Amino acid sequence: MRTVHIAGRALTDPIAVFDAGIGSYSAVAHIHDRFPDQDLVYLADRASFPYGMKTLAELRAVIDRTLDYLEALPVAAVVVASNVPSVTILDEAVAGRKLPVSRIVPPIRQALGTTGGDVVVLGVRALIHSTELARYIAREAGPETGRIHTRDASSLVELVENGAFLFARDRTQSAVAAYLDALTDELPNVTAMTLSSTHLPWLRDYFTRARPDLTLLDPIDKVVRDIAPVTTHGAGTIVGLVTETPDYPARQFSAMLARLNIDIPLTVVTLQPRRRRKGEPLLD
Repeated sequence: MRTVHIAGRALTDPIAVFDAGIGSYSAVAHIHDRFPDQDLVYLADRASFPYGMKTLAELRAVIDRTLDYLEALPVAAVVVASNVPSVTILDEAVAGRKLPVSRIVPPIRQALGTTGGDVVVLGVRALIHSTELARYIAREAGPETGRIHTRDASSLVELVENGAFLFARDRTQSAVAAYLDALTDELPNVTAMTLSSTHLPWLRDYFTRARPDLTLLDPIDKVVRDIAPVTTHGAGTIVGLVTETPDYPARQFSAMLARLNIDIPLTVVTLQPRRRRKGEPLLD
């Protein structure tokens, strides 16, 4: 075991969890509940928010510099807590790296094995409309690809990002119910949904109240199994790191955490653009 010092805290073989927003804290909380002694680094890259609006080349650059930064801290393993880069560009970004990297992806095979009906993958627009997701589904579902449907849930993600799910509960419940009613009217054979944005697990109770008959699958469950071999016994410390821009200042993110009753002191960091390795092709 190795002790490293990050943001003034001594951590034992920490595992880093990151994305660009508040959604990834649902993954942090889940991992912390499952491995309470594991030290964690929670990196909210608000300077890169939102991932879903970036081109694949831009997203690749963001993920490259984030992984470079975390390797240099150093951390023992990384969880990329966002479906968009995990499905689209992560294979290329992790090629040749020694750092263990786990990803959050739609649990297609688990969903097909859980239900005899159809499955809907809920995610943000950039994921749902990507050719990479279509290829991923075809690979995972094979001859049962016809049972898998994809739907843009960006409007539901926004209910988490803007805090409505905490402070406008009736409006949030109505919005979730209306979304699910429209979805099941269109796809009456649906019996399961994957929560393929880390924001969506925050809405699990709303989903369940609106449609208790639907099975909800959270991609974080597979991540927990993936990282189990690299977990260690530390102090269970969670260190919070955040990047910022004038549009997305760190104080705004701190306020978001406070509204969720999440008490994690944040240290502002800067992720430097990575230097292209010798012989590495330019992104296009």
